[in-house]
Amino acid sequence: MTDLERLWDDLPVGPAPTDRILRAARAERGGRRRALLRPTGTVLALGALAAAFVAGTHVTGGDGPGEPGDRPYGGAATGPATFSGALVAAGSCEALLEHYVDAGRELVGPWGWDGLPYLVGLGADGAIPRGGFGGAMQRNAYAPDQAKVTRSTSSDTGTNVQEAGVDEPDVVKTDGEVLYRVADGRLTSYDVSGPDVERIASVALTGMPDAEILLAGDTVVVVGEDRLLSVDVADPAAMELRSRVDLTSPVVTARQHGDDVRLVVSTGLPDLPFVQPGRRRGISQAEATRRNRAVVADTTIADWLPRASLDRGPEEQLSDCADVAVPSATAPLGTTTVLGFTGSDVGAWDVTAIAADASTTYSSTDHLFLATTGGTVDPSGCATCTSRTVGPAVDGTTQVFDLELDGIRTRYAGAGRVDGAVRDRWSMDEADGVLRLALSPTSEVGTANAVVTLRREGDELLEVGRLEGIAPGEDLTAVRWFDDLAVLVTFRQVDPLFTVDLGDPRAPRLLGELKIPGFSSYLHPLGERRLLGVGEGPVPAWDGRTGWGAQVGLFDVTDLTDVRRLDTVDYPAGSWAGATADPRQLTWVPGRRTVVTVVRRGRAGYVSVLRLAEGRMSNRMVLAERGDDVDAVRLVPLAGDRVVLVTDDDASFLPLGPSAG
Repeated sequence: MTDLERLWDDLPVGPAPTDRILRAARAERGGRRRALLRPTGTVLALGALAAAFVAGTHVTGGDGPGEPGDRPYGGAATGPATFSGALVAAGSCEALLEHYVDAGRELVGPWGWDGLPYLVGLGADGAIPRGGFGGAMQRNAYAPDQAKVTRSTSSDTGTNVQEAGVDEPDVVKTDGEVLYRVADGRLTSYDVSGPDVERIASVALTGMPDAEILLAGDTVVVVGEDRLLSVDVADPAAMELRSRVDLTSPVVTARQHGDDVRLVVSTGLPDLPFVQPGRRRGISQAEATRRNRAVVADTTIADWLPRASLDRGPEEQLSDCADVAVPSATAPLGTTTVLGFTGSDVGAWDVTAIAADASTTYSSTDHLFLATTGGTVDPSGCATCTSRTVGPAVDGTTQVFDLELDGIRTRYAGAGRVDGAVRDRWSMDEADGVLRLALSPTSEVGTANAVVTLRREGDELLEVGRLEGIAPGEDLTAVRWFDDLAVLVTFRQVDPLFTVDLGDPRAPRLLGELKIPGFSSYLHPLGERRLLGVGEGPVPAWDGRTGWGAQVGLFDVTDLTDVRRLDTVDYPAGSWAGATADPRQLTWVPGRRTVVTVVRRGRAGYVSVLRLAEGRMSNRMVLAERGDDVDAVRLVPLAGDRVVLVTDDDASFLPLGPSAG
């Protein structure tokens, strides 16, 4: 079930109305099935390594030198690791190291790790920098009495999230009575149960300058780039640090299901003492290449796998070598590790590791999908709230690994390969056992975008449907998934908004297209008939010319074959909307038919209070913050249609005006 289906379930009118719209238009259509797995693809492991990697191997423990006998710090025991098909178990540290070395030497040139598109924008160790719908259809509009709005996609802790039931880190969390905010290395609690926001207490967070938090019962889990803290908040007036975990590799994302938390940790190519060619050094390019490959050959398993220490204790390898899964076909080199634990015990974790850079992450309520990338990294946004934004994959394809979630455990379920590139986490979605992907063009598919549907059979993800030819030559800028619907926005010079029927996963069908000036980078549902687009558009500049600035558009999606833009709010030239980079800077308050979102112009950050009435939007601007602190502004919804405005150093209720009749 998608987030939007859950929203519609709250309405008294029954199931999601897209079903009624699409049912009459669907015909029996066959769909070509296309296997994503390519078992004949290049195998990274060579002879001796391949012998050790047996499909279906059950691993009971490692036998390599330096391999820990048990999971560090009393981690959760999960029994033998089982892999098959696209992933095979390493079996030992020797075999795993041989895999890394053999693949790594092929990536080395005279300048070290040079000429690699997927390293653009990464640190020397591979760390992520911190900041980031043809054919006519029968029309079937809704009845007038169904024009109702629904609640926000905000989580129970106040964060605007991608998927209902899956919480995401933020700088602010609330249980409805107490609000917790992290800033400047301190965690502060506030009482938000009364008429005013009142500060309760504060506690210092050692070495956590740019952290975000999750709220799990009486525990706040503080997530930094490479550090994790748990804070006991049973008494918000006497918060107490409980545990600390230090990691040697960066956290790229975190997700929460109930009280269970998962981190995705990405270990890139190691920072090695490579030589460089030069006359003064007396080293030719050929000699530099030879020496650099020798440097890779001299690496140890500790150079490739992440480690962790608990409460400043000794560093331990996060996973046994034998438990690391190796792709049987070519994948970007690196290690992606999934760490699962309960909020109350961050030191007892379950670990799943894949010997590939597969850190573009989407999580549904019961699955975690990891996608490989071979493109560039967009450092905008935060390290823990979004996955990477990528360019074209090196070989024009993307591998996807499907992991099932069971408590804190993460179990390998299937994998596959698809032609095209997954731009970011918003390009991925799961509904009723079908994985849907919005794909950007690569050398394998030409210049157009596509929507692809995948279904798991055994341990394979098989392509069951594909809609190609969407907006050739245009960039995919925004995606939003409904139950049987996808809404896509692309951009070149105008903003085409496409609607795609996904009711039959075997035959995705283009329904409609709307072209307007500008483009949307973020889409937000406002109920069963309205959709908000946040992005940029042409606006009058101060000198009388046409410039570009932030723009919010209100769309009528009553007839999916004829989407209409009802109204826009244009902001001054040079402005931009925070939700385009960080959706957590937007909140929908349905009881007041009001959207609140952050807009920046220059160094000033404003809250735009957008009131909806009869297909129009009125706007009121409230100055909230200045300088770099604008990124920290949050708008936290509470019961009673109240919103807390949180800035870098303050929290107060935001006046919204009267409630909707």
